[in-house]
Amino acid sequence: QVQLVEYGGGLVQPGGSLRLSCAASGSFFSGIMFNIAVMGWYRQAPGKQRELVASIPPVGSTNYADSVKGRFTISRDNAKKMVYLQMDSLKPEDTAVYYCNRLSPPVDWGQGTQVTVSA
Repeated sequence: QVQLVEYGGGLVQPGGSLRLSCAASGSFFSGIMFNIAVMGWYRQAPGKQRELVASIPPVGSTNYADSVKGRFTISRDNAKKMVYLQMDSLKPEDTAVYYCNRLSPPVDWGQGTQVTVSA
């Protein structure tokens, strides 16, 4: 059993900021399973495929898609089983539903959180 719940999205003007949060729970992420998982934030814009925008390993460097590098920051709190995405300097093209999940392979997807960047 696994549950991923994303929240923190909303409507923001271009240049604005949002902080997304993802709570992981369920027996799959019990014990150390969350701590050793490479976690990521994905997004899916209307009519487009879901894409990985940021990932964070248990240790080591974070990785970002070129389109968000320098604007987004991913972080995690293993004690709380939480993953965060700080999004700054938002652009209209960042508009999408954002999801978090484990990488390779992903587990059951959550509902995601809508981010809309518009004036």
